[in-house]
Amino acid sequence: MYLDLGGQRISISCKLTNMEILENVPLAPLTTFKIGGQARYMVEARKDDDIREAVQWAKDKGVRFFVLAGGSNVLIPDEGLNPLAIRLNGNLWGVSGNVIDAWAGTNLLELIRAFGAQGKGGWEKLAGIPGSVGGAVRGNAGAFGSEIKDVVTSVRALHVRNGEVKEFTNAECDFSYRHSFFKDNPQWIITRVNATLSLINSEQSKRLAEETIAEREKRHLQNVKAAGSFFMNPVAPSEVIAMFEKEKGVKSREGRVPAGWLIEKSGMKGATVGEAIASLQHPNYIVNQGNATAEDVLSLSEVVEQKVQKDFGVRLEREAAIL
Repeated sequence: MYLDLGGQRISISCKLTNMEILENVPLAPLTTFKIGGQARYMVEARKDDDIREAVQWAKDKGVRFFVLAGGSNVLIPDEGLNPLAIRLNGNLWGVSGNVIDAWAGTNLLELIRAFGAQGKGGWEKLAGIPGSVGGAVRGNAGAFGSEIKDVVTSVRALHVRNGEVKEFTNAECDFSYRHSFFKDNPQWIITRVNATLSLINSEQSKRLAEETIAEREKRHLQNVKAAGSFFMNPVAPSEVIAMFEKEKGVKSREGRVPAGWLIEKSGMKGATVGEAIASLQHPNYIVNQGNATAEDVLSLSEVVEQKVQKDFGVRLEREAAIL
């Protein structure tokens, strides 16, 4: 049996209760990097029971599994992956008053626009961040001074070993800069996100979201083949912070300096390996210029890391997940 998935003819390995296990699925089209090989197996999940059933199938088959949603902030190896890819798919949400309840696989921008049209907002600065709301929570995504933690009320997650479902409060999510409890504890899969929004004029919400997207486009952060920011902004020595504050005329946040600034100061802006480039517009974006491979990206990131370490004594930590 076969299934047409985005123009690709994919074979069906077997049927579960409500899903189909697909074989040899190209993953590159499902990521923002547009890089990587095939998944040996893949299933698309739209509810908790789908995840439980997929995990049990993987256990029965003796194969590993990983979770994929919006496909941002991730680099798939060129040779592909043998584990089962559990893809959280579908834009699904509900609302009660100002509290929204969204399936983790829901596109973040879709949510911002949909609820903005209903006069609910306060998170428009996150507009244009690629990927799903669940992925945004896992990495506490942020931009322009806002972070997803600012609106999250609670998070529902499923434990892969026993199928337990738990509601985590905002405090229990242990949010900090580009970090959450779920990043440290991958056995918990985020399935739903509750967020409390504020009342806003729908036209104002639309304008703020479009202004944010326009600013991202101006900085060449929008609609490029990249994972998002490749490195986290690192904590830096006092002398490096002083240099940054003097040059930019702004205060450092939490003792951190922008990774893009360090990359540019190290002469790595525009550096290339194969068809991967440290963006000329935003050096902390490693961009696939056409047919970059995962090996190109990894090699370039290592060159950048070594140069920044040598010039500033600062270790860059990757924000993008390398599968």
